[in-house]
Amino acid sequence: MQPEGLVVSPAFSHVAVVPPEATTIYVGGQNGVDSAGAVVSADVAEQSLRAVENARVALETAGAGLEDVISWTVLIHQDADLRAAYGAVASKLARDGAPPLVTAALVAGLGVPGALIEVSAVAAIIRT
Repeated sequence: MQPEGLVVSPAFSHVAVVPPEATTIYVGGQNGVDSAGAVVSADVAEQSLRAVENARVALETAGAGLEDVISWTVLIHQDADLRAAYGAVASKLARDGAPPLVTAALVAGLGVPGALIEVSAVAAIIRT
């Protein structure tokens, strides 16, 4: 939702309401790593794409997809290029209608050595 009196952005919303009949899915922090846990590249754009892909795989195991995400948290290493990181994944985070909530922060470090980005997500699906 875009409440009156707050900036309107095509990249993010300010408020999301999950109806009681929805199933809420939480995806923990995903880095740009392969299935063995190795960082895929020293390039933040490549890591960003893989982190979102890893989140997509996690969502699919719960019967959801990227289009069901209502909130993203994006942590980017302070030495990484923020524009390159977000630019690589912006189209994957977007969706028709109201965009998801997005919280982003630059951080001094991440738990995975060599990781430049970590994403987590909250999704909601209504089962009929």
